[in-house]
This record gives sequence, structure tokens and C-alpha cells, in this order.
Amino acid sequence: MFLRMAAALAAIFLSGILAAPGLRAEHAEPFDRPLLRISTENTPEHVQTRVVAAFAKDLHDRFGDRLNVVHEPAARLFRDHDVIHALRQGQVEMAVPGMWQIERLVPPSRVFLLPAFYGLDAPTNHALRDGAVGAAINSAIERQLDVVVAGRWIDLGFTHIYTLHTPIQTHDDLTGLVVRIAGGEANAARLRALGMAPVVVPWPDLPAALAAGGLDGVMTSHETVASARLWESGLSHVFEDRQYFAQYVPVIAARFWNRLPADLQSGIRATWEAHVDEARAAAAAAQDAARTTLIAQGLRIVTPDDATLRARRHEIAATSAAELTALGLDPALVADILATLERAP
Repeated sequence: MFLRMAAALAAIFLSGILAAPGLRAEHAEPFDRPLLRISTENTPEHVQTRVVAAFAKDLHDRFGDRLNVVHEPAARLFRDHDVIHALRQGQVEMAVPGMWQIERLVPPSRVFLLPAFYGLDAPTNHALRDGAVGAAINSAIERQLDVVVAGRWIDLGFTHIYTLHTPIQTHDDLTGLVVRIAGGEANAARLRALGMAPVVVPWPDLPAALAAGGLDGVMTSHETVASARLWESGLSHVFEDRQYFAQYVPVIAARFWNRLPADLQSGIRATWEAHVDEARAAAAAAQDAARTTLIAQGLRIVTPDDATLRARRHEIAATSAAELTALGLDPALVADILATLERAP
């Protein structure tokens, strides 16, 4: 099923992507031991930070005589919202922003955040993103952002709805809630389809925003809540509804990449790839451990069953179709996805 869909969707993407010129190598003189600054936004305890730190260490161990590798987490260099601009300006060489930051700049990547993917399992998401459709989207990202995608995306995992005071027992209880999102037009569209009012708040500003009032809750993941101890900011309830499957995209500035010799480029790609499967397993384990931590901290979790999620997914996928044009997505592309995902778990 996924192979047939991947071929169909890739054709739609590639028809627009391949017509445009690809990234051209810069004919610059070689440079000795270039500085590779890697910017991430999450705290040092976060699973994504730990994965990128391990990659940076491995890269240093393998190529430290040729690359000066520096990893700065916790938005010490840039917030993810601003890091693509920084890559373009040469202020940083690599970043691993969330897909929700990419989709606001590259409309085709919004497809994975659409209501049609609400509640789907991890294998369904991986099958698409690691295949022909994902490759086509990576090409769009590279072309439109002037970056190189270093390899497969790494997982954060499922996001859910966390509330300060309101217990969520059913989907009807979501109606009217003001919920923080990290960003993304398709993210906002999905929450609106579920009856919520999404508000973008940068991650470093979230604790203050929760303390200030005006927010009913947050859309994020168990690991993110646990690593930042957001129960200390008042989060007390969880509606575990698999809003979408969150991943991070490894991007490197093309102006930097194109100055590297081919063997170093290959070495960076291979080093990243060597960490992906382990990173995904670590993310899944971290989410499970974080869930246990949340329960221990007194958060009350309600988990809708698969039949309930499937019914709500079909409902919101149909009602959100009118927003596709505003989201910059090809309606034919989304129609293919809906037809193929109809029987998804």
C-alpha cells in the first residue's frame, strides 16, 4: 500500500521540484578545519539534544583534525524559529529544527501535519517519510531553503494535548481551549479542526507564558514535558491522542556544504546515518520513560482508543479540505493521501 502511494505522491512532488535547477556548488578555494557550529533549541536533557550531541562527538572523533565541531543546545545560538535565516546568513552551519519550523517555509512538507495524519501510528509515518515522498520533500527543502538535508529525520515522537486545569475525557472537551503550539500552519489547521484555538509561543518563552495565564494548555510530547518539568508550570492533564508524529530535520547550510571536499561530505552523511536508528529507538524509549515520569508527578492521562481516533481523523480530514489552498498544498496530493490512508490503523 505504501509503495503505491509513495510512487504516486512522489510524482506529484517531483513534477514541480525537478523542473527547477538544483543547488550549484560554489567554486571556492578549500579551507582548513572549517568551523561546524550546530544549533539546537531543546534543553541538554532532551532526547533530541542528546542525540545531536552524540552525533557531534562522533563527528569530532572521526574528523576532528579536519572539522572544528561545536554543538550549542538550549537556543544558545538561535531559536529554531530563526535558525534557517541564520543558516542562510552564514551565522551557523547546521541545525536540526522541528518539522513544524520547516513546514512554514516549505509548503509541501506540511502534508505530514495535516488532519489526515491525526492519530496514525509510527510505522505508517516512517513508511512515507523514509520513502519516495520523503525524498521528494527533502529535495524541496534543499531547493527552497538553500540547505542540504544530511539524512533521514530523527524522531521526537507523538505529540498530545496537555492542559493546566481542564480534564479532557473526550474530544468534545477540547472545544474552545487556547493551546500553545511551536508553530506550523498545518498544526494550527488541525487544532482548529478539533475545535481549539492555537497560539504560537516559542519554546524558551513557554514557562513564562503558562505563568502569565491566557493559555489552557500545550501541544507537545511526553519527553518534552518531562525534560522541562512542565508540571512545575501547572500542567496536570493529558489527552493522549497522537496529534501528529513529530520529527527533526538535519539541515546544513549549502554555502558551507559546497566548500567541503566530497569525502568529508560523505563522512558527515555516514556519521549522521549511523545515529538515526539508534536515535529513533532512544526517542521511543524516552517517550515511554517520560510517560511514567508524568504519572509519578501526578498528571492524569486519558487515552482514546484507536476506533475513536480513526473516526475523528476521518471527520476532521473531510472538514479541513477547504484550507488546503491556503496552506499551499495540491488538493490532488491530499486526495491521494486520504484515499490511501482510509484503511490505516
